[in-house]
Amino acid sequence: MQKIIERITSYLSIVAGALVASFSVICILIPNDAIDYGTAGIAIIINKLTGINLSLCVILIFIPFLIAGTWLLGKRFGARAFVGTLFYTIGLSVFEKIPFELNTEHFLAVTFGGAILGAGLAMILRSGGCIDGSEIFANILIKMIENKTGRNISMTSILIAFNAAVYLAVFLLINRNSALLSLLVYVVATSVINHFTDRFEAIKQVTIITKNPDELIKQIKKELNKTCTIMNSYGAIAGENKTLICYVTYFELQKMKEIISASEGTFSTVSTVEEILR
Repeated sequence: MQKIIERITSYLSIVAGALVASFSVICILIPNDAIDYGTAGIAIIINKLTGINLSLCVILIFIPFLIAGTWLLGKRFGARAFVGTLFYTIGLSVFEKIPFELNTEHFLAVTFGGAILGAGLAMILRSGGCIDGSEIFANILIKMIENKTGRNISMTSILIAFNAAVYLAVFLLINRNSALLSLLVYVVATSVINHFTDRFEAIKQVTIITKNPDELIKQIKKELNKTCTIMNSYGAIAGENKTLICYVTYFELQKMKEIISASEGTFSTVSTVEEILR
């Protein structure tokens, strides 16, 4: 029952975050000549240049990333991403029909809108969801690099490059003021997101203390295709046990938590890793 309640709560948080993010985009950012970042930003650019419905643009652009994310990160991630995107597009359609005007300077409005957008996205990310394809794209690249080289890298550089391309497109296709205001949105929103998710784009180190490591290692290998470092350890009360150390991305962390929760008698911690040297 507790797991069911937690799952329902996570979906409600994703829905709320998606509606908050869509409110910020439609009612604050776009009226003040700024746009969202990532694939949502691409959708807004297409909408501005062609006049195609914004919600339709968001869905069409995100569908390939949703399919790829479901294949890479599992059905539960796909379900959460689908729910988040569905309510994000519903929010875009609904808020387009609601009159709202923020009578203040563009700079203040965009800063405020970026903070609201970041809060909404943080709610989604903390609940294991996603409404932007750039994070999924980064995960795909990270997985490819890991499979070929064995290196674990963070998403930071990939996301910066992706969004730099988006803002360059805004600069060239729309206008430079819009590009600069949109860059401000990115800085404010990511600052808020990082505050509530402890830098979601960074590598996460999961440390697991358990007396029965074999099944955990098997599941981690099967579900995440990850290996673990195994160390002997000793608890003052529990006695001899094993300590497992594994490195995952933020989006893989949700599946790691599910694997750990299915194993009784474990104690685990999660920390953010700045860099892994080899």
